[in-house]
Amino acid sequence: MSSARPKVLVAMSGGVDSSVAAALLLHEGYDVVGCFMRLGSPGETIDELRADACEPGAARKSLKIGHQGCCSINDAADARLVAAELGIPFYVCNFKKDFGRIIDHFVDEYAMGRTPNPCVRCNDWLKFGRLHDYAGQVGASFVASGHYARIEGTGDDAAMLRGVDRSKDQSYVLFGAPRSRLGSMLLPIGGIEKPRVRELARRFGLPVFDKPDSQEICFVPDNDYAGLVERMRPETRRPGRIVDVDGADVGGHDGQHRFTIGQRRGLDIALGQRVYVVGKDASVNTVTIGSRADLLASGCVASEANWLVDPPLVGEPLRCLAKYRYNSEAVGATARVIEGGADAATPSGRTGRFEVTFDVPESAVAPGQAIVLYDAPSGERVLGGGWIGAVTPVSGGRPPASS
Repeated sequence: MSSARPKVLVAMSGGVDSSVAAALLLHEGYDVVGCFMRLGSPGETIDELRADACEPGAARKSLKIGHQGCCSINDAADARLVAAELGIPFYVCNFKKDFGRIIDHFVDEYAMGRTPNPCVRCNDWLKFGRLHDYAGQVGASFVASGHYARIEGTGDDAAMLRGVDRSKDQSYVLFGAPRSRLGSMLLPIGGIEKPRVRELARRFGLPVFDKPDSQEICFVPDNDYAGLVERMRPETRRPGRIVDVDGADVGGHDGQHRFTIGQRRGLDIALGQRVYVVGKDASVNTVTIGSRADLLASGCVASEANWLVDPPLVGEPLRCLAKYRYNSEAVGATARVIEGGADAATPSGRTGRFEVTFDVPESAVAPGQAIVLYDAPSGERVLGGGWIGAVTPVSGGRPPASS
């Protein structure tokens, strides 16, 4: 019988969470390999590894990357320092070309009047997509990260659960991981609260124990997402109308991509009452404003369904808790598969759709955002999720936002 230790590839971002994840796995007896994903965001100039190589000695060329978020030049240096402290191999994988797909998607979604979540796409396409492919190349059986979520069970019985630290829970941004890969995912800090993670970092002697958490989108300089959209899609910056829910003109704007559903500040409109962005129509470049009541939605329809459990039959009600924004609470709801359910003739992959009806109308449900379903009543296990395409307004409320 082989006594070889199981090998795990750890996505090391240079932050305290992924650093502690690597340290814990090393102390648990895994053969740990660290990997930093070079993504190539706008910002500082550094050397870039050749696009088709992840090995030391690859050809290099100049690259502009970010100075914030989780993929900056400083983060790369911190990840390398941590790897050296732990005494583990460390590689840099150039995923710039792959990351360009995420940036393009982000920009296109805003241009079409939706509100995207690039962190979910990054986890889906890169951390638990391309990185899994690279793990196989280096002989690793597992891929690990510093996310606050948990994997319980093994093989086909593996399940994704919320992180123990509810204030840091990141299961929402992991819903897109393929079910077939849950058994090869390791999330070492999901059962630990954040203060304990920092305490462990100090105990392990990691130089990032007091490093602040990243808060911004790594490829958006100064958090100016509208500026990024306009630089990549100049046609989006054009005059448009701001209208009320009855269609009357109340003002103008320089592009619908500069507004998000639920926005209240920065409208520069005085109507004698508090107003919010309640809808957008990218096809005619209009922004609709209304009252808080106009923001209420009774439900939504989501596409690109990704199920982490056996999906229900088409039309069969599924009691669940639904989370439609990263920073919102999961709320009581009923989901029904529209297509791609358990009775589908062939597996539909991520072409399936489902509808969600909230127990109580919810506010500012935005097309383009992910909606993630959890088991009821505990809300512990991730059942699956999808991307909001259409919003069902409360009778008499706002018109459906862009789909």
